[in-house]
Amino acid sequence: MENVISDRGSRYAVAGGPAASPEEAKAFVKALCRNKKFARATHNTWGLLLESGPVKNDDGESGAGLVICRMLERKGLYDTVVVVTRWYGGKHLGGDRFRHVQDAVRMWLAEA
Repeated sequence: MENVISDRGSRYAVAGGPAASPEEAKAFVKALCRNKKFARATHNTWGLLLESGPVKNDDGESGAGLVICRMLERKGLYDTVVVVTRWYGGKHLGGDRFRHVQDAVRMWLAEA
């Protein structure tokens, strides 16, 4: 797996693709989780920006979906789901976890 952010044992990865509805976003995450590595992750947080507004799922990582949606809004990137996966390393990261979510989304946007 490339483009992994590591901090105090936690690891972050990012994936994204087209999605025109919340159902398509959920299907994207479900397909991602067919890979055992992602299925075993602590959190698969995602955000999706639709014409009707943002849709997100924090998957237990409170506030992370909103961070993803805000970044998509700034880029004006609609109908695209971005998933940030975290494997918890045993140490709380506090506010740094949001910085890592932002960095992961930035990496994906740079490659997309």
